[in-house]
Amino acid sequence: MFYFTEADVQELLPVRECVGAMQRTFEALAQGRAQNQPRRRLILESGSVLHSLAGQFLNYFGTKFYSTNPRYGAYFYFMLYDAKTAQPLAMMEANHLGQIRTGAASGYATDLMANPEAETLGIIGSGFQARTQLDAIRAVRHIKTVRVWSRSEEKRRRFAEENSVTAVNSAQEAVFAQIVVTATNAKDPVLESNWIAPGTMINAMGSNVANRRELPADLIQRADLIAADSIEQAKIEAGDLLLASHWSNVVELKDVKQHYDPRQTTIFKSLGLGVEDVATGAFLYERALATPERFADRNRATR
Repeated sequence: MFYFTEADVQELLPVRECVGAMQRTFEALAQGRAQNQPRRRLILESGSVLHSLAGQFLNYFGTKFYSTNPRYGAYFYFMLYDAKTAQPLAMMEANHLGQIRTGAASGYATDLMANPEAETLGIIGSGFQARTQLDAIRAVRHIKTVRVWSRSEEKRRRFAEENSVTAVNSAQEAVFAQIVVTATNAKDPVLESNWIAPGTMINAMGSNVANRRELPADLIQRADLIAADSIEQAKIEAGDLLLASHWSNVVELKDVKQHYDPRQTTIFKSLGLGVEDVATGAFLYERALATPERFADRNRATR
């Protein structure tokens, strides 16, 4: 059984290649060759939470589990199994795995739903998730101008310097763009509906809790198309949609074909799925099999 560290994951999982893995994931979901189990949470009085999500992708299945505490941090792991035999194949440290596949899912959705000629990107949020969102969208569009805003001036300026983008002084200025990303831990909306022009594609990925949202209800209601990575999971934890009480324009990403209309506003509501982790973990495992000597000291026979 292989063991992958965070450094291994970063080395073996380029964002651009992970975008392709996400395409294969949603195609497999559409074809009935993959399945997803929504996230579950065990919440303790101490504030600690155990999260788990699982899925099956082609010849593999697996589960990601992680613990969080607002005072002490978060710890992520993923287990990959053979779908036929149930044999464990790999265990992975999974913080970067989740970060990269979340960005890649937005990259895939952007490739389907955003203006093919889009050159401008606006980002609200400047944390670690915003970085892979930026990398993934750059992988599918020739982005020339990126504006970023977050509540911390110091953090947004550092993000701008490290990623060769422009820090701006307001969220409204940031979202004057053809593609928008919201990557925050906000409880309430971080933008207003009238800031978003027709033809804009929004990747809303910061909230996966039922009582938190990044997008206002009137934007959800006027959007022409909202693609959720999983409607089943969205009805449990997508605060953006649950608080708007509006589902008539929501479809699953697996059912979206190439779609762009300059008169329409589109949204990808990203929650992060177990099946995405399985497909990503399988990609890592297969890359390791191609170079077994690289991991010989950490490869153990499974009894």
